[in-house]
Amino acid sequence: MELSPDLTQKLDLMARRHAELSDLLAQAETGANPSLFARLSKEYAELDPVVEARRTLRDLEQQLQEAIALLEDPEGDRELQELAQEERESLKEQIDQQQRAVQLLLLPKDPNDGKNIVLEIRAGTGGEEAGLFAADLFRMYCRYAELRNWRVETLSSSATALGGFKEVIALISGAGVYSTLKFESGAHRVQRVPVTEAGGRIHTSACTVAILPEADEVDVQINERDELRIDVFRASGPGGQSVNTTDSAVRVTHLPTGLVVICQDEKSQHKNKAQAIKVLKARLFDMQQRAAHDERSRDRRDQVGSGDRSERIRTYNFPQGRVTDHRIHLTLHKLDQVLQGDLVEIVESLAAHHQAETLARLSDGDGI
Repeated sequence: MELSPDLTQKLDLMARRHAELSDLLAQAETGANPSLFARLSKEYAELDPVVEARRTLRDLEQQLQEAIALLEDPEGDRELQELAQEERESLKEQIDQQQRAVQLLLLPKDPNDGKNIVLEIRAGTGGEEAGLFAADLFRMYCRYAELRNWRVETLSSSATALGGFKEVIALISGAGVYSTLKFESGAHRVQRVPVTEAGGRIHTSACTVAILPEADEVDVQINERDELRIDVFRASGPGGQSVNTTDSAVRVTHLPTGLVVICQDEKSQHKNKAQAIKVLKARLFDMQQRAAHDERSRDRRDQVGSGDRSERIRTYNFPQGRVTDHRIHLTLHKLDQVLQGDLVEIVESLAAHHQAETLARLSDGDGI
């Protein structure tokens, strides 16, 4: 996929800006205007990999032209021309790869990619078995987070009698959390013999997973006095037994939208309130993002990135020991490893598919 004239022009402009920033940073005094220095440094760092990729591409193209010139020289050395022929084929392949690398660097950046996430898992159809599957999924994400050195903090949970979850909400923080897990949103389905099934029949149950970017203060602003209703009550566990002797559980209702968040995992009412508001802000931010996405994509739907909670995205089939992601038709026969947190192949395949879809759209004239 060759670079279009528009992309080539954009690369030239970025290279000139990169050189300009280099001069500005060399002349700047860090202490004189720290905020300006930080802003220029950030812009320079963002442009640097693109400019370096462009430089590599130009070097390869120059080498190709030299090889072609040597081949077309009627008086050239025969042995050198044979070497140039081999080099030409190799350089063409390298240039194709480098052009793709440049295009990937120029893809529109998701502004949320650097954010932490609020993970929400809810049991769907399947009763107690769905609750147990929700616990399996939560454990899977926690183990994957551990492998990535991410931090997991449970914000709220509602347990079932058999040790599953009706709902569990957690904050996962670390480098690249949202960019890695953003395609996990949707309906996850499990096929297996439930522990409650005496006849050995295979049942199908489901859970919904939501990956919400954590909202910063600038993303969502709430007037607590006018927009929130705060109710406190005594926390309870499975079966209704009291797990707290004080009114520490908190229910936060966002009056303009009707969104409700309940947190009761902490013993402190203040901590539960803070966590509930954090989840509420993530949900409000997600609503804003979805509204903007729907406006931009009214006539086109991104298959992987839609995040539609009702869409069945993946099946975990225990009798066959396989996991199938239906969006990209990926089947892995390593169910046990996946549930132990081995999600690398899945998340990388989803990201690669998303990049390919975006590049294909751009080549059809959508532009970068």
